[in-house]
This record gives sequence, structure tokens and C-alpha cells, in this order.
Amino acid sequence: MRIAPTTDRQEGQFRCRRTNNDARQPNANYREAASTTASPSTPAPTGSAPRGGPGQLPAFTAAADLGANCQYPSAAQKAAKPVTAPNTGRVPTEPATISVSMATDQGNIGLMLNNAEAPCTVNSFVSLAQKGFFNDTPCHRLTTAPGLGVLQCGDPSGKGDGGPGYRFANEYPTSQYPKGDPALDEPVLYPRGTLAMANAGPDTNGSQFFLVYKDSQLPPNYTVFGTIDATGLATLDKIAQGGVAGGTQDGKPATAVTITSVLLD
Repeated sequence: MRIAPTTDRQEGQFRCRRTNNDARQPNANYREAASTTASPSTPAPTGSAPRGGPGQLPAFTAAADLGANCQYPSAAQKAAKPVTAPNTGRVPTEPATISVSMATDQGNIGLMLNNAEAPCTVNSFVSLAQKGFFNDTPCHRLTTAPGLGVLQCGDPSGKGDGGPGYRFANEYPTSQYPKGDPALDEPVLYPRGTLAMANAGPDTNGSQFFLVYKDSQLPPNYTVFGTIDATGLATLDKIAQGGVAGGTQDGKPATAVTITSVLLD
């Protein structure tokens, strides 16, 4: 029996649960190690840990067609909140980064979006932000397990299965592996300070995203599209310290969190 981050059949769900037969199981040597956990008292990285080594996110190599054909086809499920899909086709990869301020009722969270590595994802996130999609929406999920510490947001319904009514393909780090590569099933370090997309399987990204507040182990199937600033990490630490409602390690945060606005700086 092994610990495996898995996806349920709904937009934006990944769960750390015990399973005997799951398509995305880590190998038998995988253990959720306390050494991967950052604490508020330890100098914390902000999503910029070394890449390319064993157990790390891969080094980034830009494809020749990066950002050349971003597509946002309709999803099977209707939008949880009315919104139009972003423009399709070529999107710019410059500027390389885009600064965003996310205000919540628990404190501000500054984000730096990585447009040079995940332009289709950033294009979608910016489009949703500019249309007010995230305004007055809850962060519906907190995990506090030793190897998985994230706050998940982006579903206006707050149920964990809502999205914008469209979907789009994975980008970095998934794009750095050949299709079918067994390494896509092996956990890597998503460092504290990482901003990534939640999904329900390959190429099912929508509006749900997660903020990594402590080093976490996940297979490289979740698009990394930015980092979180020091103020944001302090806000996340405060939320995490409140724990999960009901005293579990995965569920609604005991301290309710509502995004009030997401604005480009």
C-alpha cells in the first residue's frame, strides 16, 4: 500500500490517499519525508528551488512553438460563474513575468506569473482576473499532510468541482517530458512558494489553482505558472496554522478564506 497523489473525476481535484492500484502511484521507495517540509521559522524558498536534479522539477527548455497556439475548448461542465474564454491562438511570451496582487480577507498574496514558461496558462489566469472571475470566491481546500501543503482556490462554487466552462492543456513541467514517460508518475518537489494549476487529469486545466505553502511532493502533472511573494507566504502560513475544518489533513480550511480581488500590478 502506497501514498499517491490522485485526481478525482472533477475539475481541480487531487488527493493524497492510500491506494493499491492507481495510475499515478509513486514508486515503492517514495516516502513523505519531514525534511521536505518548510516551516515559518526556516528561511523559505519562494518557488525558485534548483531544477533538473533527482526528485526536482525538470529544467525548462522552451519549445519552438511555445505560446503559438493556445486553445481553450469548452469543458463538459458549465461555468460555475459566467465568463468568456480567453482569445485563442498565439499569445505573447513577453514580458517574461507578470506581477499580480491577490487580496483575500485573510491578507494579501502577491504573485509573479511566469509568462515565459506557461504562456497559455498565464493568458487564461490574467483573462479570468481581468473579468472579475475570482472576485468574492472562496479558497475551498487546505491540505496539511507532511508531504502536501497547499491552499486551493479558483472555484466560485466552493465545492471543488467548478470551473470556467473551458479547459486547456498542461504546460511546464509536463511539457518537458515525452508523452507516456514513466517519470510523469514519479513525485517531484513542488517547493514552497509555487503557484500551480489543479486539474482532473491531463489537459483539463480550468480556473482552479493551488498555492504551495510548504515543500510538497507531486507528480509533474500540475502546471507551474508562478511564484508567491513573502507577504503571500506569511498569509498562507497564518491560514495553514488554523488547520483543516474537522481536524483532518484535507478539506475546507478552518479559517474561511475569500478572494476579494485579483489585480494586475
